[in-house]
Amino acid sequence: MQFRVTLILLAACSCQSVMANEPELWSLRAPKRHTPPSTATLAHSKRVKNEIDQFVLHGLQEAKLEPAPQASRLTLVRRAYFDLIGLPPSPQQVDAFLNDKSSNAWQKLIDSLLNSKHYGERWGRHWLDVARYADSGGYETDIYFRNAWRYRDYVVKSFNDDKPYNIFVQEQIAGDELWPDNLDLDPRRVYIVPKEKLRHFEARVATGFYALGPRVHESALDAKRLSYETMTDWADTTASAFMGLTLGCARCHEHKFDPFTQEDYFALHAIFASAKELEVPMWNSMGEADWRQAYPRVLAVQEARKEYQLFAAKTAGRKLTPEEEKHKQQLLANIGQAVLKLPERTGGPTGTIPYDGLMHIPTVSVLGRSHPSQIKPIHLLNRGELHKPGQRVEAALPVSLAKATGTSAKLTDPFEARKQLALWLTRKDHPLTARVMVNRIWHWHFGRGIVETPNDFGNMGQSPSHPVLLDWLAIRFVEDGWSVKKLHRLIMASSVYRQSSQFGSPRHLAEDPDNRLLWRMNRRRLEAEALWDSVHSVSGTINLEMGGPPVVPPLAEDEIASLRQKWHWVVSADPKQHTRRGLYILVRRNFKFPMFEVFDTPVTAVSCPVRDVTTVAPQALWGLNSKSVFGQSMHFAGRVFKEAGKDQKKQVEQAWRLALGRPPTAAESARALRVLRQLEESSAALNEAPSSLSSIDASQAQAMSKLCLLLFNLSEFAFID
Repeated sequence: MQFRVTLILLAACSCQSVMANEPELWSLRAPKRHTPPSTATLAHSKRVKNEIDQFVLHGLQEAKLEPAPQASRLTLVRRAYFDLIGLPPSPQQVDAFLNDKSSNAWQKLIDSLLNSKHYGERWGRHWLDVARYADSGGYETDIYFRNAWRYRDYVVKSFNDDKPYNIFVQEQIAGDELWPDNLDLDPRRVYIVPKEKLRHFEARVATGFYALGPRVHESALDAKRLSYETMTDWADTTASAFMGLTLGCARCHEHKFDPFTQEDYFALHAIFASAKELEVPMWNSMGEADWRQAYPRVLAVQEARKEYQLFAAKTAGRKLTPEEEKHKQQLLANIGQAVLKLPERTGGPTGTIPYDGLMHIPTVSVLGRSHPSQIKPIHLLNRGELHKPGQRVEAALPVSLAKATGTSAKLTDPFEARKQLALWLTRKDHPLTARVMVNRIWHWHFGRGIVETPNDFGNMGQSPSHPVLLDWLAIRFVEDGWSVKKLHRLIMASSVYRQSSQFGSPRHLAEDPDNRLLWRMNRRRLEAEALWDSVHSVSGTINLEMGGPPVVPPLAEDEIASLRQKWHWVVSADPKQHTRRGLYILVRRNFKFPMFEVFDTPVTAVSCPVRDVTTVAPQALWGLNSKSVFGQSMHFAGRVFKEAGKDQKKQVEQAWRLALGRPPTAAESARALRVLRQLEESSAALNEAPSSLSSIDASQAQAMSKLCLLLFNLSEFAFID
């Protein structure tokens, strides 16, 4: 039976006849326009909402498999919220959708979520996996990238703005070459930078994509090695992220499976030969003048600190007299006063800048260009070894891909090679760029791409389950102006997206156990950051502030024990920052945030196309034994008491609605009430209870907190149906 389904997948929508006489690697052919199967031939034609359904239902009909029924509206509203903004819907938001009986209620819900500022945080996080985002370099010393977060905020803003994907690609690869500019002020308006200049500067910030890769500290001792390791990261990540290719396999020899040579690989290196990482100020001349004016205040801090150090050295090793103790406190106060007088200014590159640290110049790490005399030649390396250079290689496109697009592999201007690469990649007829991004978006909606290997569209990657649908979506994506939000609307409007995940007959499971034909929705576990966000959102403690430097929550002693240098984890002073969204938590390459590591946060050394999903004991231990989780369960309990009043049945109902987006069943309610009574009889007072529980009976507070902890640990809490 499975063999028959495999044959259907290979021939989906008559795909074999379309491709029979064409080149071997399907992904190097430009997408072809296909007519969706006629609804007249579909047994489930009434379920067709758009062309996606026509393609998928046709494939199911060929396989003689029935599609799942539509999911309940309760399931759909929760699915939509987590998919688009990564946060659970409140009971009021659920009710608003359930009570909307209009024919376009679903579309209105999707539009409202796409217009939320939190949409960019959710989908920006997906892209940051692809971009191998981190705030440090990894390896032994894990050097710190103090500006990486500016790229993260650029990504969030780009998704919120629905920036056309072709522009998004161009900005990251060659924003500095495509839109060279500065931040000079408009002389007619004080402190105002023209909007066009701000857009151009944003494009330059985008090249931070290349400034946050893994980095070996000691490689800085060898300029050639540092350059080689850097360009290897740039070439490999460019191919993986934007082309969905494992071009790095051609680093040491010709690619074993795909039509790429070693020369292709090092020609891509040569495209980046003129690029270099720079830290550029995020202000204009007036901002710099303001900084210079206020800089003596930094000197005041330094002098006050030096005065204290001299006093400490003078009195070391003996007990201070009362007068000396008084003088010590005054010296410390002087330091504090000097620090308080330092200007604190926030904003963007308009002259109203977050001085960094003690009035450090705010900068961003981007790509720039070396002087022509400093550009080193690129050589093909024997077996990829730096000390075995072979022939010199010029900047060029991969030959087989250039041929596929009908262009010359040779670049006309090596000094603007990245610009030419970016423009070539975003051609409307490029065989990979649109396909790769459409497939990523499909994967992030369904938990599996049409191509299950989003970073490998080569011969060793998986073949597409619905190749004709993938082509149709890629063409539609480009025709819709490369709009990601329009693609969301298209996908989520389909019946395929709205299918139930709670479906599957023995025949379905026998013939297509992996659901490659999409006969039901895939049940998916929340990613680590989304699970963190959900816990704090349900508890009512989440801080939805957006952007800015990474935050560092406190860790338990056992969690930080493995960190060799404890000062690598400097806890944010403001407790309100500790409950920011997971997107904003510091990402160190050699020390992952413990909760995120338990729930399969990706390795950031390379582009991550798909996150692992494991089920291991430490996940249950974190949910049940973590002090931070129990702390959130106490806040959750306080919220329940506040919103539901004294009626225990209403309390249970509200707890279910907050945590799971639905009311409890009669059986669940009865069981929860019994559990509460049992816990009240055996519970002691809470330690470190929040103020929201201060007026609640101690046994009731403890009982409800434990029930809330139980809800946090249900699989339904961690999974999207």
